[in-house]
Amino acid sequence: MVQKRAESGVIILAGVFFLMFLTVVVKYYQISNEKNVAAVFQSSVVEINVDNSQGTIYDRNMQPLVNSEKCWYAAIVPSVADKEELLEYMYDKTEFCTKYESGEAFVVECSKNTPESEGVTVFESAVRYPENQLAQHIIGYTSGGSGVSGLEYAYDRILRGDFGENKVTYYADGSGRVLVGDGKTVQRSNAHSSGIVTTLDSCIQEICEKYGTDIEKGAIVCADAETGDILASVSFPDYSPDALDEALDDERSPLINRVLYSYGVGSIFKLVTACEGINEESTGYIYECTGETEIEGQHFNCHKSDGHGIQDMMDAMTESCNTYFIDLSRSFDVVDFRNLAASFGFGKENHLCYGIEGAAGVLPTVEELSVPAELANFSFGQGKLTATPLQITQLSCAIANDGKMPVLRLVKGITLDGINVENEKPYQISRVISEETAKKLKIMMISAVSNNELSNARTEYTTVGAKTSTAQTGRYDEEGKEYCHGWITGFFPAYKPEYVLTILVEDGGYGNDAAAPVFRNIADEIMKKG
Repeated sequence: MVQKRAESGVIILAGVFFLMFLTVVVKYYQISNEKNVAAVFQSSVVEINVDNSQGTIYDRNMQPLVNSEKCWYAAIVPSVADKEELLEYMYDKTEFCTKYESGEAFVVECSKNTPESEGVTVFESAVRYPENQLAQHIIGYTSGGSGVSGLEYAYDRILRGDFGENKVTYYADGSGRVLVGDGKTVQRSNAHSSGIVTTLDSCIQEICEKYGTDIEKGAIVCADAETGDILASVSFPDYSPDALDEALDDERSPLINRVLYSYGVGSIFKLVTACEGINEESTGYIYECTGETEIEGQHFNCHKSDGHGIQDMMDAMTESCNTYFIDLSRSFDVVDFRNLAASFGFGKENHLCYGIEGAAGVLPTVEELSVPAELANFSFGQGKLTATPLQITQLSCAIANDGKMPVLRLVKGITLDGINVENEKPYQISRVISEETAKKLKIMMISAVSNNELSNARTEYTTVGAKTSTAQTGRYDEEGKEYCHGWITGFFPAYKPEYVLTILVEDGGYGNDAAAPVFRNIADEIMKKG
């Protein structure tokens, strides 16, 4: 009995020792595991963000209007990068040395052929705006990583999505030091290939900007005569996104896109008056211009003080006779006349995209036009009437395109790869006048250049049809001379129009002197380059 109790005690004691041993082992592994977990929590990564790739704005031929120039940046970890070897590849050597000596990972601009290594990763990037940015007013600009104006603003979400990050990632210890030998992860974005596709033509845009250089204030619009696609859009003066303070202080207001603003129209509107005359079967109307006329006590002058003599409609358009069109309009149905102007787009906004809209301008009411003197002013584009270069371009498109007027278009669609256009909508077109009427107006515009020896719109490499304007403003300089806007709008080649071109020279004087030579040079250059 005693022996059995002794054996039982030994077993119990052994069990106690075993439990103690097991507790120690479990505790050891627990502590060990806690240390490993702590080590995991203390480990981290170092991300070197080089830049955010932005989508591209393309022209109609998929040529980039932004992101066209390239540059290169290196993400460098000093502890595993050879300073002396890299120095010759650095764009700014002083900046490189200063950042290198800090000991922390950094990004610096470098040359394309900078050698890569464990501690050096080179990324190709894009210069958003070149020194001489085309179509600046249409492109707009960014600030703080967001679009502020133009297409940059309208398509900000597409151009700067959350998928454009260029970065390199390293593992690091708890203190943030890069762990060499554990490799690196490189993320290169191709977001710059995506973007939006415009109707602009880089070559035509460049030509228009080149020959408009002498325009202090004004606008140029060139469009496809059939589709209404805007091939070039220029506003003067230009500005640089890098010098916005200067632009804000410039009294000429360069930040304004004058393509979208409305101005007095002048004699170009005689095309609409002639059109109404044709509609009312007054094509053969004959009038003797003596240089002046009087409408209910209000005196109106023709620009030729001694008069043009006997004029028919073709002569009056060629000579731009004010009093002919005043007298012609006196027999018009005012409602029909105004409705015709509205059908050409006067008094209606041109919506190109979000944030880029041409003003509606002013189209007088029927009540206003019921006043004889107001109707007289309206007949040759004076008085309350105002319009934008876009609206005038649309008018010329309708005439050049045999009476079918297209809706002006600036954006074709988007692209995911810089090759294919997605979500492109077909151009819109509607008939506003008959083909016969349009042909008569077209012949008048051709005659206004070819049969006018004083016309400065005569070209060397093509044929054109055009109409100039000198729009009075009611403002005068210190010498008492009135400021006038010089206009011209037209199409070329004359008998098979491909292009419509409108030029406004704000406060530029006579359209034939200020705008017509620019029209001639642009038309010739476009046709020479094919």
